[in-house]
Amino acid sequence: MGLGKKTIDDENYAGKRVLVRCDFNVPMKDGVITNDNRINAALPTIKKLIADGAKVILCSHLGKPKNGPEAKFSLAPVAVRLSEKLGQPVTFADDDNVVGENAKAAVATMGNGEVVLLQNTRFRKEETKNEPAFSEELASLADAYVDDAFGSCHRAHCSTAGVTDYIKDTAVGYLMEKEIKYLGNAVNDPERPFTAILGGAKVADKLNVISNLLEKVDTLIIGGGMAYTFLKAQGYEIGKSLCDDSKLDYCKDMMAKAKEKGVKLLLPVDAACIKDFPDPIDAPVDTVIVPVTAIPANMEGCDIGPETMKLFADAVKASKTVVWNGPMGVFENPTLAAGTLAVAKAMAESDATTVIGGGDSAAAVQQMGLGDKMTHISTGGGASLEYLEGKELPGIAVIQKA
Repeated sequence: MGLGKKTIDDENYAGKRVLVRCDFNVPMKDGVITNDNRINAALPTIKKLIADGAKVILCSHLGKPKNGPEAKFSLAPVAVRLSEKLGQPVTFADDDNVVGENAKAAVATMGNGEVVLLQNTRFRKEETKNEPAFSEELASLADAYVDDAFGSCHRAHCSTAGVTDYIKDTAVGYLMEKEIKYLGNAVNDPERPFTAILGGAKVADKLNVISNLLEKVDTLIIGGGMAYTFLKAQGYEIGKSLCDDSKLDYCKDMMAKAKEKGVKLLLPVDAACIKDFPDPIDAPVDTVIVPVTAIPANMEGCDIGPETMKLFADAVKASKTVVWNGPMGVFENPTLAAGTLAVAKAMAESDATTVIGGGDSAAAVQQMGLGDKMTHISTGGGASLEYLEGKELPGIAVIQKA
């Protein structure tokens, strides 16, 4: 499957003013960036545009400023870190209204190959409402637009979608290209057998994903808190385990659909149960391993047990493509992270194309030091989920076709 979208390799941007939407939504503590993965992920696109001799204008959101501009959400620290990594100055246009006098002056005096970073796009209330006035202001700074923010492309905001009403020269950057290639190919044109692993706490978050994946996969594995709603739908007692009673019929429907489609649906066969939830979450905790047919009334399942780990690992080893979204247990607790680790290890050791769908799974894989053993780790949690649902994402839809 081709990408179908224009990429930055299709053009030389020499002398052009290029507005690049990046994802610099990095974790900060007391004004210091604690993890710069997202900045590193943006570098290849920025370096290509610098090498072309473009005038590179970067924009991004950071956090969720509720009341307009707030100093703690300023992108100033990102400009400093970018300068270090690029080995050249990055001018920070510090305007609370984003496209203000500083931004206009910085862009007007840019030389080819220079870089300017605009202030947090969400300092403008219009950004998240995709209001044309702000889109037009952003567009007024540039001749071309490049979207490289996969983590934000499931939202139609001014900087991810609206701006393309006013700039017609549009393309995706390298990060976006890689995301579309791996997630898109994994889901729409996988090498088979194709296995999807879904975890996390809530069935409700994954409803459309389960339904869409049952049309495409050979095996669907369900773990994490959401597995207990499926187990209860099969008639098992689940004690104090997480359950969404409003979704029991849905789970029954999905199990029937799997059967009808000839999809192997794997659920946990044993569980690590605890009496009381650990407080703090990473405190030591006593677990009892029981079959899912015998979960005690006063306990809750918080991780998959050893039999399930083997069952899931064997399914992974028999696959050629594996997509994983959501942990198998309360992975923030070292004792209850065993199931998530077992799945991550099985994927790391397999020869399959392995794609991690952002969010908690990505954090877990990185935490366990297995990141470099995966084919692709998505940078967007919500965006990758919507992609797995089969939706066309607004930030991708607006980019011109190849």
